[in-house]
Amino acid sequence: MTVHNLGDQNSILNQFISEIRDSRVQKDSMRFRRNIERIGEVLGYEFSKELAYVSKNIETPLGNKSMYLMQDQVVICSILRAGLPLHQGLLNYFDTAENGFISAFRKHEDNEDNFEVVVDYFAAPSLDGKILVLADPMLATGKTLENVLKGLKDHGTPEQIHIVSVIGAKAGIDYIKDTFPKNTHLWIAAIDPDLNARGYIIPGIGDAGDLAFGEKL
Repeated sequence: MTVHNLGDQNSILNQFISEIRDSRVQKDSMRFRRNIERIGEVLGYEFSKELAYVSKNIETPLGNKSMYLMQDQVVICSILRAGLPLHQGLLNYFDTAENGFISAFRKHEDNEDNFEVVVDYFAAPSLDGKILVLADPMLATGKTLENVLKGLKDHGTPEQIHIVSVIGAKAGIDYIKDTFPKNTHLWIAAIDPDLNARGYIIPGIGDAGDLAFGEKL
């Protein structure tokens, strides 16, 4: 797996990341969602450079111009519910993308630290020969993406997989390196060093779903 860590370079992306981390700014859920969306736009632009393009003739009012346009068919699959703002950011740039949605959640037994990831809903078009983009803002342990990959098998074999995440833990990234095909690309805005006992990224941001859409029972 090829890891593209955009956090290695200084750019305007740093501003968006700093705001979603800042506990004071986090109180504004609309701004939190918008920043995740903007991060999705930046990551989408970067991974678009890895796609296939073909020359097409464009007729303008004053003549013709040959332009290289994207040839690949992209399918964006987001993990509910935290992935929705990231999904929208990607859609802002990939107008003709098909869409998939996956429901995955952590199931803690008796509020213990140990948990299993349950995937109980998946809707997507055929993935055969297409570019699959998995949008998961927080790549913590990697178990969610592992289970999602298993659930994808009934929908065909994509030509290539691109994982788009906002913040990931080093342990989770190492875990999915052994799980996903070798030609998988991970596009990520920041990598943090640790996980706590409950599998949350440290320092991270907290629960992305709660920050975007409110606390759940």
